[in-house]
Amino acid sequence: MKKVTFITVFAALCAFLAAGSIQASELDRFIGMKGKIDIAGGTAHIPVMNDAGKNIMKFNPDIRITVAGGGSGVGVQKVGEGLVDIGNTGRAVSEAEKSKYGLVSFPFAIDGVAVVVNPKNQVKELATEQIQKIFSGQVVNWKDVGGADAPIHLFTRDEASGTREVFWEKLLNKGDVAQSANIVASNGAMKVAVAGDPHAIGYLGIGHISKDVKAIVIDKVEPLQENAKSGVYRVTRNLYMNTKGQPTQLQQAFIDYILGPDGAEICKKYGYIPISE
Repeated sequence: MKKVTFITVFAALCAFLAAGSIQASELDRFIGMKGKIDIAGGTAHIPVMNDAGKNIMKFNPDIRITVAGGGSGVGVQKVGEGLVDIGNTGRAVSEAEKSKYGLVSFPFAIDGVAVVVNPKNQVKELATEQIQKIFSGQVVNWKDVGGADAPIHLFTRDEASGTREVFWEKLLNKGDVAQSANIVASNGAMKVAVAGDPHAIGYLGIGHISKDVKAIVIDKVEPLQENAKSGVYRVTRNLYMNTKGQPTQLQQAFIDYILGPDGAEICKKYGYIPISE
């Protein structure tokens, strides 16, 4: 009886220690490290980077992590010029950018880009051709695409945006965007703009969709991450972390954390598909 009790207790203790080890293992890579990581670039990345940074700094107060936006172009420029340690992009860096700055890229998640309207808008579905005509300025009234008799208010991103580049290439087929379009600075700003204007139309990363905006079905396909993952929904992009040259030990530890199980859960929390899946 004593032998059985000892074995049971020992097994329970091993299980408890193993559980504790598993829970802490993803952050163990930061034990004994000191330093600062400055991150800037694509705005779609911000929630993931913020959560990861908070977890790491709580585990090891000797590490400081700052996160800023600015768009993919800003991420490339700042990391390339040594102004930040990691530059985030919502697109692959070009060969010219890679050659100029010596960038090394680390894809970590897949995101789709969705067309969004105000929840009060009765339009639920559009064809690719209709979207192209709306954004080029050929269609200017919602009644022409099944909506109310009201002017269409266009919202777009600036040319530094990776979200814009993917939308422009894969949905607009590199077509024109009307000069009258309102330019906003981030996915968050896009959501605020569309949510506050009943006649608005814009686009943002699927991970940013909430009850504040309505995602449009395109060519009978819903803009869902599972459809993006399967390839059925084609307006997709990878999210990247980029460093100037090979990352330092601390930078690599951060990148590995994002690419690991903890990072995958953070990505899924914000509606992205981890590259590891």
